[in-house]
Amino acid sequence: QLDQIIIHQQVELLEAILGTETSSKYEIKNALGQRVYFAEEENGCFDRRLCSPLRAFTISIADNAGREVIRVIRPLRCSSCCFPCFLQQV
Repeated sequence: QLDQIIIHQQVELLEAILGTETSSKYEIKNALGQRVYFAEEENGCFDRRLCSPLRAFTISIADNAGREVIRVIRPLRCSSCCFPCFLQQV
């Protein structure tokens, strides 16, 4: 039974040294700190640099055997109050 999760982002050495943003990777752990899932963001360098928090992305969440269990997709959308029908959604 999994009643609590802890999400820990893995920091890439290149990202820490140069301050550039790379594709994010996450460990998803249970309350005991044991990794139960692994998540990896898929997007392009252009998206990360130009649209940082508003960027489009796909996150694949896999179990410890490497089998994808969830795929989260967020398309590129506008977040302007002038276009409320184009707000971010996953």
